[in-house]
Amino acid sequence: MSVVEARLAELGLTLPEVVPPLAAYQPAVQSGVHVYTAGQLPMVEGKLPVTGKVGAEVTPEEAKDLARVCALNALAAVKSVTGDLDRIARVVKVVGFVASASDFTGQPGVVNGASELLGEVLGDKGVHARSAVGVAVLPLDAPVEVEIQVELAQ
Repeated sequence: MSVVEARLAELGLTLPEVVPPLAAYQPAVQSGVHVYTAGQLPMVEGKLPVTGKVGAEVTPEEAKDLARVCALNALAAVKSVTGDLDRIARVVKVVGFVASASDFTGQPGVVNGASELLGEVLGDKGVHARSAVGVAVLPLDAPVEVEIQVELAQ
């Protein structure tokens, strides 16, 4: 077991299977020393546990938890191309999309779910730049979607 996966276990988390693509793309690709993930939905065992807009059908707290699931799914996508999460030198960038009710402005707090999980799991290697963007709708009516970019140790 890798150090990163041991840390996940300490936190009571399990790295999920890679979420199969919903269309014509790969869950993650490597280019040089970087891995770029596709946007990861908060799929759990092949299903979205919650759907709808944050600030309407979905609470900000629920959405923050879903962003954590997205980050776990992103780590699984990274592992699918690297074979080992211990190869991560650092998370470079996180982009979070939040399907938002028209008056919801708490996107940064929602995407904190992903950022905080990456910090808990990777420590200083999980510190990153980030964007948190409110959108009208996401695939499958998901409340949140997260993509990450990581740099690999050489």
